[in-house]
Amino acid sequence: MKARLQTSMGQQLVMTPQLRQAIKLLQMSSAELDLEIAEAVETNPLLEWAENAEPALEALPGETATTVNAGDGEEHGDRDADAAGPGADDWAPGEGDWSSGNSGGSFDDDDTGSAAERVAETESLADHLLWQLHLSHLSSRDRSIGAALIDAFEDDGYLREPLSAIADTLLPGIHASEAEILTVLHQIQRFDPIGIGARSLGECLRLQLDVLPADTPGLALARRIADGPLERLPRSGVAGIAHELREPLAEVDTAVQLLRTLDPRPGTQIGELSHDSYVVPDCVVWRQNGIWRAALAGHAGPRVVIHRGYEQMIRRCGESDAGYLRAHLQEARWLLKGLEARGETLLRVVRCLLQQQAAFLEFGEQALRPLTLREVAGELGLHESTISRAIARKYVRTPRGTLALRSFFASGIDTDSGGEASSTAIQAMIRRLIDDENPRKPLSDAKLADLLKTSGIPVARRTVAKYREAMNISASHERVRIA
Repeated sequence: MKARLQTSMGQQLVMTPQLRQAIKLLQMSSAELDLEIAEAVETNPLLEWAENAEPALEALPGETATTVNAGDGEEHGDRDADAAGPGADDWAPGEGDWSSGNSGGSFDDDDTGSAAERVAETESLADHLLWQLHLSHLSSRDRSIGAALIDAFEDDGYLREPLSAIADTLLPGIHASEAEILTVLHQIQRFDPIGIGARSLGECLRLQLDVLPADTPGLALARRIADGPLERLPRSGVAGIAHELREPLAEVDTAVQLLRTLDPRPGTQIGELSHDSYVVPDCVVWRQNGIWRAALAGHAGPRVVIHRGYEQMIRRCGESDAGYLRAHLQEARWLLKGLEARGETLLRVVRCLLQQQAAFLEFGEQALRPLTLREVAGELGLHESTISRAIARKYVRTPRGTLALRSFFASGIDTDSGGEASSTAIQAMIRRLIDDENPRKPLSDAKLADLLKTSGIPVARRTVAKYREAMNISASHERVRIA
C-alpha cells in the first residue's frame, strides 16, 4: 500500500449564507419582506427600486400566472398580461365567471376581504407548533403530551424543564413515563423550525445538523463537537478543539464554520414582530371559464434591481473600491435570487393546494379534504419544514375572501365509506346542524354525534364537544331559548 493523491468532482449542499438568506426570505410575511427589502436598498448601493419608484402594493403588469383546471387538475401556463387576472388590490367579486355553478354561500368579498386584511395577529411559537401537532399522525394521548411539552418551551425554543415536571402537569388525566414523554419530544423536534425543543445548545445544533445531506463538508466532525467540546470552544478556540479531538486544524475549522451557520435560538424565528401588521395577500386565486388560476400578487415579486451604473463602475475604479462594490454586488445578486426562489416556491405550493382543495374554494369548509404538510411535501419533492415556512403567515386572495394558506390544511377522520373527512369539514357540519336546530330543544353533543354517524362520520361525543368549544358555541342547555 502507498499514499497517492486523487481528484474527484461532486455536488454538495452546504448551509451557506445565501442558503440561510433564502430560507429566511421564504418564511417572511409580506410586511417583513417589505422591511427586509427596504433595508437592503438603504444599505447596499448596488440595489435600487425598480423603475426608480418606491415600492407599491398595486399589482405590476405582466404577472406570470399558473392555472389549474377546476375539473381535472390540469395545469396551464399563461403569460398574457390581460389574462393574468386581478391584482391584489383590484379584485372584483364574481370575476372570472365565478357566479356560474354557485353552490351556496356568499361571495361578497367586501366584508370578508376587508375584515381579513384589517389586522393580522402575530403568530406565537406555541401557535405554530400546536398547529403542526394538530396535523401530525400522533395519537390523541401523544398529542396531549405534545401540547404539555410545547407549553413548557421558552421563547427561544428550548425545553429547560425536566421531563418529570412535564409528567406532573399531565396528572391526573394522563400517567406518562419520562421515556414516553421523551418519545413525543423527539417527534416535536422534527417540527419547524428545526432545532426546536432542544434541552441544550449542543442538542439544538445537532438537530439542525441531522437534516443536512450526509456529504456536507465537516458534518461528522461538527456532530462530534456539538456532542462534546462545544462549550469549551470559546475558551479553547479552534486550535484547542483540534488538539483535543486529535484532528487536523483545517478540518476542525471547516466543522466550526458549519456550526456557525446554524441558529442557536430557533424559537425566535417565529413571532418576531411584536406589533400588529396589515395582511397583504402574497397570491391571487380566481377561476375563469372553469379554469383555476393562481398568480403572485404584484408586490410579491422582486421590486428591486441592480444599479447598472455602479456595476459598470467596478471596471474603472481602483482595487479597494472595486472590492467593496464586488462584495455588495454579490449580496445584491443573492437577494434577487432569494426573492425569485421565494416566489417560485410559494407559487408551487399554492398551485398544489389548488389541485388538492379546489372543492373547498367552490363549496366551502364542508368540502375541505384532509391534507397534511407531509402530503404536500411529498408531492412537490420538498421537506416538510420548507412547506411550513412557505405557508407561514402567507395569505391568498380568493373569491371567498383573503384566506391564510394554513387554512387549506386539516387533519382527517376515517368515515364509514372508507374515505376521510377533515376536522374543518366536520366543524362546518356541526355548525350547520346547530344553526338548523329547534331553539326550544337544542341538540346535545350526543345527538350531534348520532347525526354525524348517520351521515357516515363516526365521531365520539367528546370529539363533538371539543369541536363545538373550538367554535365558541355554547352547550345545549345554554342555547335553549323561547322562540
